[in-house]
Amino acid sequence: MLGYLLKRLIQMTLVLWVVSVIVFLMMSFTGDPVFMVVPIDASDAEIAQARRLLGLDDSLPVQYWKFLTSLLQGDFGRSYVFRQPAMTLILERMPATVELVLVAMALAIAVAIPLGVYAGANPQSRISRVIMAGSLLGISLPGFWIGMVLIYLFAVHWGIFPSSGRGDTVEIFGIRLSILTWDGWTHIVLPAVTLSLATMAIILRITRAGMMEVGRQDFMKFARAKGATRGDVLYKHGLKNALIPVVTIFGLQLGDLIAFATITETIFSWPGMGKLLIDSIYRADRPVIVVYLMLVALIFVVINFLVDVIYMLIDPRIRLK
Repeated sequence: MLGYLLKRLIQMTLVLWVVSVIVFLMMSFTGDPVFMVVPIDASDAEIAQARRLLGLDDSLPVQYWKFLTSLLQGDFGRSYVFRQPAMTLILERMPATVELVLVAMALAIAVAIPLGVYAGANPQSRISRVIMAGSLLGISLPGFWIGMVLIYLFAVHWGIFPSSGRGDTVEIFGIRLSILTWDGWTHIVLPAVTLSLATMAIILRITRAGMMEVGRQDFMKFARAKGATRGDVLYKHGLKNALIPVVTIFGLQLGDLIAFATITETIFSWPGMGKLLIDSIYRADRPVIVVYLMLVALIFVVINFLVDVIYMLIDPRIRLK
């Protein structure tokens, strides 16, 4: 286990280093940040001074070395727009994104797993076909369109839920959370449903495929032969052995939703990292974009590591090599 952990740590470090190179090169060739920090009527001398202060008059290798050493020290620079440390801005918005994603993933799992098990155990039934047709719609319909439809129906037409914002929040250990208030829950329902539908459909289809594959195995026949109830056969024997691909998809989708909840957050004016990223891209706020990209890369490598560990917990036959 120790050797495996060291190997994965080296792999994670290498991946993050490659991401840092890509992010640096991408930021270096996407506009000049000097004009974000100097007045419109700045003279050539003021522009040159700003370029010198930002280190942009150095060669690319020197700029990257300074960039990398700053990252290792946790210094991502100050936002050109908000005049605050970029990391502080991201961390302030992160709880909103995380709670939205966790609610969306919990909703997706709660709906997709039972429906996937049923559809896999009864593949020819009419209800199963309806479930699979619904999952196909969930994958095919674009999220921004679903969000607008939900806003029109539940916020504008029926007035059940609010259409934007995060609602009331409560501070716990210095972190502001909206899921601990009723007003916060009313605000999170629509964006969480919008964000969860595609993930719900994917997990449902993966669960169904896994259950159909497991259902043909001998141990399932033996479980039925020894008199186990249908529920025990499906959930204790079948689902446990069909969970490995589901865990893989869950991990990938969790990272994907955290990284790319930007459209949903923009539609519902949800004050999370995604909306901050969109605003920063519009304003060419380079430090905030860099923090976001590096944080997302870190989240992905950590989630992939945790998924590999969960594999072994689900199926002890899997060995870490």
